[in-house]
Amino acid sequence: MARTEILDVRVPGEETTARLGRAAEVIKRGGLVAFPTETVYGLGANAFDEEAVGRIYEAKGRPSDNPMIAHIARPDDIGLLAKSTSPHMEKLAKAFWPGPLTMVAAKRDEVPRRVTGGLETVAIRLPDHPVAAELIRLAGIPLAAPSANLSGSPSPTKAEHVIADLDGKVDIILQGGPCHIGIESTVVDMTASPPCVLRPGIITREDIETCLGEPIAGHSVITTNPQAAAPFDAAPPKSPGMKYAHYAPKATLLVVMGQDAEKTAAELMRLKKQNEALGIRVGLLLAGERSHYEFARDFYAKLRDFDNEGVDMIIAVAPPEVGGITTAILNRLLKAAGNNIVRV
Repeated sequence: MARTEILDVRVPGEETTARLGRAAEVIKRGGLVAFPTETVYGLGANAFDEEAVGRIYEAKGRPSDNPMIAHIARPDDIGLLAKSTSPHMEKLAKAFWPGPLTMVAAKRDEVPRRVTGGLETVAIRLPDHPVAAELIRLAGIPLAAPSANLSGSPSPTKAEHVIADLDGKVDIILQGGPCHIGIESTVVDMTASPPCVLRPGIITREDIETCLGEPIAGHSVITTNPQAAAPFDAAPPKSPGMKYAHYAPKATLLVVMGQDAEKTAAELMRLKKQNEALGIRVGLLLAGERSHYEFARDFYAKLRDFDNEGVDMIIAVAPPEVGGITTAILNRLLKAAGNNIVRV
């Protein structure tokens, strides 16, 4: 592949519109374009072009049975990918699109199985980012777009993260500034009855239940008990982020979990001193005064910062209460740590 083009699209105007038009043409020709969304940067290809989708797997080193999310430009475009919609899907689309919600539905025959990880379902979302929206609109086709990073590494929330992982492996990287949410979308399986959260995110299970006016199901992959999630690791994943180790830094990540803040803090410092005495460089990943939303936004960038600093071990403290957005934070922490947990 020729050298990757880095195109700055941070400032609206004629030049940015022209650059997005060039990126859309690359998509139409079967190329790969990395672009910002409100969650993380995505690596996009024509969702109906099996060869182009195959190049995404190759660029990322992504397992072929790990499904991708297809991104659309308008709510009505769901019909290009899904066999049908339901009242529940229409309610969620009206409430949360554009935004960080992905719905899994039965796929149309035209959707390549490479996009769906070999399944008869497809994951669909409408991103809430002006660059992503305009790129998809100009391309005129849904974009299959997993996160724009090497498979398994921390998701990219800045263009420099994408450049570090994929420069020379993709055609264009659109430099659109930092992502303001910073963790991947909530994924809901709409083929299940009741609907089931497959991957937690900023839009919480409680938000979805309020919208639908009825309870929905969670998934054991979200549990804090790694043994409960184990059976699902052997099954075909219906959503990204379910089956494989994800989001992991190069450093060892250890998660300290406990209900008592003082005991948790004491264990954190004990582990830090113990490892530093052995010559291990330790970084601490703490919420501090930040809100949960700020912690989630900065999570992946902080993991990458630690790796760039040459840290050997990262010790993080899990949120003591699970529910709402803390479910998504804990999910990402445990995935990144490979369920490497110290309970206090």
